[in-house]
Amino acid sequence: MPGTNTEGALWSQGWYRHARACTSPNFRPRPGAHPTDLIVIHSISLPPGIYGGSEIEDLFTNRLDFDAHPYFQQIRGLQVSAHFLIRRGGELLQFVSTDERAWHAGASAYRGRENCNDDSIGIELEGLEGLTFEDEQYETLSAVCAALAQRHPIAHVAGHEHVAPGRKNDPGAGFDWNRLRQSLAWPDRYFPQTPP
Repeated sequence: MPGTNTEGALWSQGWYRHARACTSPNFRPRPGAHPTDLIVIHSISLPPGIYGGSEIEDLFTNRLDFDAHPYFQQIRGLQVSAHFLIRRGGELLQFVSTDERAWHAGASAYRGRENCNDDSIGIELEGLEGLTFEDEQYETLSAVCAALAQRHPIAHVAGHEHVAPGRKNDPGAGFDWNRLRQSLAWPDRYFPQTPP
């Protein structure tokens, strides 16, 4: 069950021991008005539908060559980040300490609060919105969610589509919410109850 804010063998100042650290400059301090109690799940691939390259990592660290692919002209100059990225094979990267505010949700609202970046943790799954994800990704996602609940008072897990309905559609219909719910064995109230 989600628990308390503790440091331990798994964490050091908001950095998770089982993730490869890849520090992003795209973060700010959390405003501190509310506890960090929400996990937001996203999907991303760059270019869309292409997996395995360095482009996501490059985007989150402001090193993406916007001239390398025609699609990148649509996101030229974008400065974004997430706390975590889970690759197709289950590899976990961390870009921002969970103690800090990453730039992943944008204009958003959930559980009666605006600006979900302020008090949420963003996890990107390498994939295309609406399509399915790999077994290894679910295994890593479940493990990192459980670890986050040991450090933060997690009480909600939602998709980007739930916190920004009509603007975002990820992770989409291919994401198996029942599988995540069963693997974590958290109460149903922690998860989205209705489609976005």
